[in-house]
Amino acid sequence: MLAAMPPPAVSSADPSGAPPSRGRGDACPGALRLHRADDGALARVRVPGGLLTADRADALGAAAQALGDGEVHLTSRGNIQLRGLRPDCGGELAGRLDAAGLLPSVRHERVRNVVASPLSGLDGRGVRDVGPWLRELDALLCADERAAGLSGRFLFVLDDGRGDVDALGGDVSLLALDGASALLRIGTAGSVLRVPAAQAPRAALVAAGAFLERAPDTGVWRVSDLPGGGDGLLGPVAERLREAGVDVGDGGHRECPGGSDGPVPGIVTGAPSGTAALSAGLPLGRATAAQWRTLVGTARHQGRGELRLTPWRGVVVPGVEPREAAGALDALAAAGLVVAPDSPWAGVGACIGRPGCARSLADVRAEAAASVRAVGPLPVYWSGCERRCGHPRGTWVDVVAAPGGRHHVSVVRDGERGTPVPVADGSDGLAAAVAAARRAHG
Repeated sequence: MLAAMPPPAVSSADPSGAPPSRGRGDACPGALRLHRADDGALARVRVPGGLLTADRADALGAAAQALGDGEVHLTSRGNIQLRGLRPDCGGELAGRLDAAGLLPSVRHERVRNVVASPLSGLDGRGVRDVGPWLRELDALLCADERAAGLSGRFLFVLDDGRGDVDALGGDVSLLALDGASALLRIGTAGSVLRVPAAQAPRAALVAAGAFLERAPDTGVWRVSDLPGGGDGLLGPVAERLREAGVDVGDGGHRECPGGSDGPVPGIVTGAPSGTAALSAGLPLGRATAAQWRTLVGTARHQGRGELRLTPWRGVVVPGVEPREAAGALDALAAAGLVVAPDSPWAGVGACIGRPGCARSLADVRAEAAASVRAVGPLPVYWSGCERRCGHPRGTWVDVVAAPGGRHHVSVVRDGERGTPVPVADGSDGLAAAVAAARRAHG
């Protein structure tokens, strides 16, 4: 495969910011298109459904140590970022990822954006295990040449019926309805289509294809940026599905949830197999080399050799024997991971901030750490500038660094931001303001 790979590129284009247009080009970073940041080059490795074998997780940790800052960074889509990379390491990184099986299709490596309910099949909740959907959709994506034209921002969502990842606002979402049926949502439209569960991944790919047909005329990369959003695609998608022999029907009206907190840290029970799972959060979404080794070792020796990365920057280790679960969880806690819902780190997130990002006005990770005692019912997210890269959805406390040595603290409820309160820099005053916001609006 490596002989056919294009030369790895390093881009300094902004990977987030305002809604992109095709005239500007899709600058979203990938494993082969590195992004230039202030702390070195950045690679984003897509991990569909967050599913990693222990061997592949080992390979990512080794690459971070050999080529980058040594840490593994989780994204809000359950992908992996490697930071602090040398600008000339693209070829070696591509070789490492290819050897580990993390690049099944060079042309599709940035479009394999698929999130799935991380506890599906592990806790007795949800309508069905979406693992088979995940494997089939990823294979269909990698085999479809048209799908390579999707942007690196386009998101597929596979929800097992509990509504957790549906709340993330995917471009194409599948929601398990019952054993025989699934709902297909395009964008965040309230109207949905009903399709047979066995043909759900195929229906998702058809929906993505319909978006691609519309996108060149509108100059957008995501369904939400289309005029009318996903509602305008429902009719064309239904028609294409019927032409393809799919039994599609009106699924009625089902609003996209406003937000979800993801798996609760701790021991997860209820799997049909009788085994347990461990749910752990990564403080500020990053794992040191030692923490990553502990996670991978736990998956390999106590679990079934598998990690599930979550869009809430956590990790689930399935297949742990119940009698070993408490001891294994204690080992994760000793490594500094978040293993209890009352941890001061629970619900705390931040962008990379200074010194990694030139746009950032503050070292928000250090500020978040200094204010971690500011506990409360609401999650809190710290941003170094108004872009708010990686912020959560739903309801949360928004802390944004502002010019002049100040921060703005507000509460966001389902996309509606309250009046920002300016707070002068200084850990004590800032921590008090954040704590008050987290408690008053919880």
